[in-house]
Amino acid sequence: MARDFRSARYWAAELIESALCPGARAVDATMGNGHDTLWLCRLVGENGRVYAFDIQEEAVARTRALLKSEGVLDRAALFCRGHQHMAECVSEPVDAVVFNLGWLPGAAHGVTTRVETTLQAVEAALGLLGEEGLVTICVYPGHEEGARELAVLDDWARALDPVRYDAMTCRYMNQPGDPPVLIAVKRKKGK
Repeated sequence: MARDFRSARYWAAELIESALCPGARAVDATMGNGHDTLWLCRLVGENGRVYAFDIQEEAVARTRALLKSEGVLDRAALFCRGHQHMAECVSEPVDAVVFNLGWLPGAAHGVTTRVETTLQAVEAALGLLGEEGLVTICVYPGHEEGARELAVLDDWARALDPVRYDAMTCRYMNQPGDPPVLIAVKRKKGK
C-alpha cells in the first residue's frame, strides 16, 4: 500500500485534532483568511472558545465574515493585534495554539511574520498552555524571513526543558524547493 507523507499542515492538523474536543480552548495565532479559525471553532464546539490574532484588518474582516456565514462567530474572539500579544488577551489556559507562519494568502508578500515577534509569540503560547496543551508551528522557509524563522524556532524548540515539554519537528529531507516544516511542542502532564 502506497502512502503519501503529505505536508506540515496535514501533520499539524492531525495533532491538533487529537488535542481538541468540544468545550476546549484554542488560539489561532495567525488568522489569515480564517480557515484555521473556522476549523478550530468547529473542533471546540458550541461550548468551546477560539482566540484568533492577525495584524491585518483585512484578515480580521475576512475571518469575521467567514465565521458569521458558517454560524460560529459566537465561538471566537478576533483580535487585530500581533500574536506576540496573545497573553494580554487570553486569560484562561488553552489546549492548543496553531501558528501558520508567512503571509496572508492572496495578499502582498511584504507583510509577513517576523522572527522577533514570532519568538515572543511562541513564548507567550507556552505560558498559556494547560496541562498536555499543544503548540503547532508551520514554518515556510522558502523566503528569507521564513528561513530565519525556521533556524531560530529550531534552536528555540531544541532548548526547551525536556522535563516540561516534548518538542519535535517533521520535515522533508530530500524534496526540491523548501517545503513547509512542522515544529510541535506539547506540555507534559503534571508539568
